[in-house]
Formats: sequence, structure tokens, C-alpha cells
Amino acid sequence: MCGITGIIDKKGKVIMDSVLRNANDIIKHRGPDGEGFYHHNNIGLAHRRLSIIDLSEEGKQPMTYDQDNYVITFNGEIYNYIELKEELLKLGHEFNNKTDTEVILAAYKEWGDSCVQKFNGMWAFAILDKTKEILFLSRDRFGIKPLYYYSDENIFIFGSEIKQLLPSLPSIKVNRQIMFDYLMINKQNHSNETFFKNIDSLPNGHNAIYNLKTNEYNILKYYTLNQKEEFNDLSNEELYNSFEKTLNDSIKLRLRSDVKVGSCLSGGMDSSAITAKAAVMYKEQNPKKKFYSITAKSEDIINDESEFAKLVVDQHKLDWNVTEPSYSEYKEISNNLSYILEEPFKSNSYHMQYFVMEKAKKDNCIVLLDGQGGDESLLGYEIYYIPYLNQLKGWINKIKALKSITGNSKLSNRDIFIYYFYFNFFFIKKLRFKRKSKYIRKEFSKYFNNQLLIQNSFKKKSIFEIQKHHFLNFQIKNQLVFADKIAMWHSIEARFPMIDHRFIETSLSLPLDFKINEGWTKYVLRKISEEILPKEVVWRTNKMGFESPLSWAKKNDEMLKTIKKSKFIKNFVDVDVLSDKIDENTILRLHSLSIWAKTFNVSF
Repeated sequence: MCGITGIIDKKGKVIMDSVLRNANDIIKHRGPDGEGFYHHNNIGLAHRRLSIIDLSEEGKQPMTYDQDNYVITFNGEIYNYIELKEELLKLGHEFNNKTDTEVILAAYKEWGDSCVQKFNGMWAFAILDKTKEILFLSRDRFGIKPLYYYSDENIFIFGSEIKQLLPSLPSIKVNRQIMFDYLMINKQNHSNETFFKNIDSLPNGHNAIYNLKTNEYNILKYYTLNQKEEFNDLSNEELYNSFEKTLNDSIKLRLRSDVKVGSCLSGGMDSSAITAKAAVMYKEQNPKKKFYSITAKSEDIINDESEFAKLVVDQHKLDWNVTEPSYSEYKEISNNLSYILEEPFKSNSYHMQYFVMEKAKKDNCIVLLDGQGGDESLLGYEIYYIPYLNQLKGWINKIKALKSITGNSKLSNRDIFIYYFYFNFFFIKKLRFKRKSKYIRKEFSKYFNNQLLIQNSFKKKSIFEIQKHHFLNFQIKNQLVFADKIAMWHSIEARFPMIDHRFIETSLSLPLDFKINEGWTKYVLRKISEEILPKEVVWRTNKMGFESPLSWAKKNDEMLKTIKKSKFIKNFVDVDVLSDKIDENTILRLHSLSIWAKTFNVSF
């Protein structure tokens, strides 16, 4: 995993080395192990290297191939590169190193744009194809690896992080629609536009082809998330076996590394299953070593999961490492987190992720597995009970399901009643968001995004449609981009076994009762984990988010002071009417926005 930079001068001028170097230096944290530059006519490509596979100098980038006809700058990992290399060798291709980067180049030469269909991994890369006089850019199916770009009449520039592009902008202005979506209806990363006006991200599951002769580019979709029709003909036993085999292979592929590998362990179902399975596989290859795991411990007992993590640690005899940050540490990193994430955020969980990655870096664990994606693929969030109830036929079945839900989750009948109307009916959600955003001056009400709210309503949508939307257009995108940036700030590679496209396609193709059964979410994962995890972990009902201590969120007075002093916030908020009665989530978002605007000197 690394960082990439690319610049094209549309007037045909040679890219100055200092300009390319400055843009690349901004992301030094993404690749502390080396740098590289490549110039060709009016194009400049650059790279920062974090060595994971093939630590030799042969892995340096930008990397050339086929007598310099192809040049790549690549960020990510292609986990199935060994299998692809064997296939390409049989087709007559030659290789000079052991990297997955060279495999991408050979695959592109052999299969062209469609090579990405062969990849299992996470990536953002650009290939200069001199034979076609194009620049080919690609981003992985679910957008784990970021890829931003800016284009005007003089320049086209792309990079792994937004901050690389900012010096190329004539002025730094906020994208008002994106900002008000964030403030008014609590939505983020639902669009390929960013908080910065005129800076966009290449959509996940898309390629871009830049014509070097005309300076025009096209963005083309290469991936669509579909269900596996063949699953309709399989028995329950075959479905269970297929699910477990896919998860096992996903984890096994993500253990491939020439540096130390470990796993995040919150004590929740997803991270516990991944850590346990990874530990077993690791032990087979390293019988005398313990598998590294790391847990963030909360100061507050009410949202501390470390007791469940310890049960997993004891069963698998893990090398367990714990970080327990204090509120003073939380305050210290708040401003820095805005610089790292580059856009405002709406959850304190990112602070905890920061401390986990910081600790892993100190322990020299360069690759960490994480459990992102399990909730979306296996209906782990409690809001999924609503489309589940929607799909059940007959009130008797719905009442039976309601009883099992309240028995095997922390939701009450009242909670479910509220959820049912809130997530099914657009107008109820609209009224709530309108009321909560009254602090925004009336002249900006035109930015209230009704269409986006309708898109996220559960009414008359199948569970598959909802899950597909959450994976490709909404829910998981925000988590993955921020997780990548926090990990890479500490020069750590985060890997997500449950974001393997095969695992997601398999999970979304399973019958409904494999995901929610007798009120239990993630039922299939619980069942296959019974032999490798303590029952107290497998059959937990008190699901928790990966949040910072609740007491930290009570420091509203300090946040309000920052908000009220913000010149940026005063452009659209009468700060004098803000009070302690505003809910914690609104305060967090306004606070994050105010710090972000100050950090990057953003104008309204």
C-alpha cells in the first residue's frame, strides 16, 4: 500500500520536477519506504512506497513494463496476484520481480481495460499506455483505496489524498450542497463530489480513460453487484459450506505479506470471527509464534467491549495489545484528525481508530485485518430489522418475528415501532431533519435534499436493493475511505476480508433466514463460528458500535465555544441562538466542520 500522484499539463508543457515532488511529498506518510518519479512529455507520475510484498528495490514505482510501453503508479494490494501470475506465465508473459504491481501491468497488456475484472483486492492506480496514448485509471469495486482528481483548462491532477490537489486550485471553496447534505440530513460520501468545490473522486467500481491527444476523459463502470442465481439450487448445508469457504479464502489471501500481520479485535462478532480464523491459519504457518491482535478499551464500562475481546484472546492464545486513550489524548488529536481525514466527520469512532493504528505502528505491525463490511453484508445493524419485517408476509409472521427480535437484541417493542415508521416513511424522516436543522438560516433551505432522503427510504425496497445501495452508493463508502486514511497516516495497511467482492456477493445471495433468524442478526456467521469462538461472543445481544467513551461526547460546552468562534460557521448559522439543547450528533458535525474549514482555510 502506498500513495500515488499524477499531473498532466494540457498546454503540452513539461511538468516541473519541483511541482510533482511537492505534491508527492504531501503524502510521505503513505509511503515512508521510498519515492519515485517518472516524466514523459507533458506527464508526470510519482509514488510513495510502503513495502508489503517484495521488499527489494525491484518493487520501486513508478514501474515500467514491456520496454517502457506501460508505466504504472499503484496504491493497494492485489491479493490473488500469485494465481494471476501463473495464468499470465502460461500465456507467455515474463516477469522480473515478485510484486503484484508487475502482475497488474502484464494483466493490462493481456486483457486491457477488463483486467480489473480479474483482480481480488483494493486498488487505485494509473497506467500510462504509450501504445494507445492514454492514461488508464482504476479504483477498486467498493472504494477502499481513494483516488481524487481535479481538472481545469490547464491541468489534470490526481492523487491518493485531497491535500495533494489543493495547491492547484485557484481558490479553496466549500461544496455547499455536499456540506448541507452532511448538516441537514446527516449524509456523507454519497456522491463522487467532495466537500471541496471542483475536487471529485473516481467512483468505486469505475475506470477512467484519459485521451492524451484530446485531453478528454471518460469514466466507465466496470462492476455491478449481483446475486448468485445458482444459490437457488443449493441445499442449506451447501450454502453454509460456500459461505464459510469464501470467508476462509478471503482471510487467507489477506494474510499474504512479507511484513508482520495482525488483526483489530473489538470483541464484536465480525472482528472476533476474523481474528479467530486468522489466528488458526497463522498458527499453521508459524507454530511457535502468537498472532498479533489489538483492542481499543473504553474508559466507560457501558460501551467497553474488551471483556469479550479477552475471551477470544484466551481461547486462541493471542499476542494481545490494548490501547486505552484518555480524554486529554482525544482532544490533542481532534485538530489533526481533520487534516488526516480531509473532510468533516460525524462519529467519534475515528478517534478510536486513530489510537488503534498508532499503537500498531509502535508495535511494528504493518498490516492489520479489520471487520468492516460484516454489518452491511449480514444485516448486522438494527435498522435492517425494518426491511426484514417489510418482507415477511402476513401480520402473524410479523408479530412472531417482532417477539424474537426483542428477545435476541437490545431493541424494545417501542424501539421497533419507531424504527418502522421512521425508516419506511420519507416524510417522517424529513420532518425530523427539518426540525433538527432549524439552526441553519432559512435562505439556505433550498439545499435540503429531498431526493437523497427518498433514495434512502426502506419502503417498497427489497433487502437486496437496500444492501446493494449501502455497499455501492452510501453506507460503507464513508467508513472505508476514512479507515484507509487513518491507517495510512500511521503507515499501516488495513485489510478488510469482508469487503472481498466474492464474500459480499455470496452474503447478499443467501436466503433471508441465513442473515436474520429468530431475531439473531448475522445468523450464518454465528453458526459457523460456534467451534472457534466462546458462546458469550457468538450469542451476544448487546451490539455496540466502535465508539469512543460516551463521557467524551458530553463535553459539549467546549465544542460549542469552538463552533461559535468559527467565521466559516457564521456564514449560514446564527451562532447566538445555538444552545446546549442541540443534540450531540449535531454539535459533533458542526465542530468537525468548523475545524475542517479552519485547517484548510476554506471559504464559503
